Amino acid sequence: MAWLFFAWMSVAGARAWATHAPPPPPDLTQRAGFDQRLGARVPRDVRFLDANGRPIDLRTLADGKPLLLALGYYRCPNLCDVVLNGMAHTLEGLDLMPGRDFEVAFVSIDPAETPADARHTQAMLARMDPKAHVPRWHFLSGDAASIGALASAVGFRYFYDENLHQYAHAAGLVAITPDGKVAQYFFGVSWPPASLRLALVHASQGELGNVIDRLVLLCCGYDPTTGRYSLAIGRTMQVLGVAFVLVLGGWLAWLKARARA
Repeated sequence: MAWLFFAWMSVAGARAWATHAPPPPPDLTQRAGFDQRLGARVPRDVRFLDANGRPIDLRTLADGKPLLLALGYYRCPNLCDVVLNGMAHTLEGLDLMPGRDFEVAFVSIDPAETPADARHTQAMLARMDPKAHVPRWHFLSGDAASIGALASAVGFRYFYDENLHQYAHAAGLVAITPDGKVAQYFFGVSWPPASLRLALVHASQGELGNVIDRLVLLCCGYDPTTGRYSLAIGRTMQVLGVAFVLVLGGWLAWLKARARA
């Protein structure tokens, strides 16, 4: 898992300039990472605090729309800034609008962080990426029980490194359906806008997208090992075969009608 090693390196990287960086923990992949739980239900009724200190749950936050979820923490010295900027860069390239077509939530895994930390991060990211509509995103904090319940549901594993005094965690996004099921994962810190758009269309359960999106989803398969879409040859051949039969049937019907005229 190269992306998980990068996650640990980003945590240790700030100290590497001043001193010899410690080696990765031998059980890093057991203690930090993503366990893909496609179809699992997220706890939509657990309470968090938004950037203004108001309590909110994921059911209210999503408001019947697909949810794009990321976990990290606001005082993270390296990785989370990269994740947030990657999210902003990707969302800039979408024709879907946060807050209108889907919701975006960044949830802190550090129960010591507060709405003030969330407001600071949101304001800073909004200045850096004004085209990403960051004010429409949700920056949440919560207690250990709420954080643990959400992280466990989506398979997000993390731990506090006592040597570095920082959290070690993975990087990625989780697309969640309007009824609270895990639809897809995107790993790393950079994601193609087209793939993320397809994930949101798929997660919307028919509420977003157009006919072309539906055809693309029929012809492309989601690869859970990479978190990306790829051309599914077998499925494509099936779609083309059905289309050929329909066209041929229509053509024969037209010839038959013409012969009777």
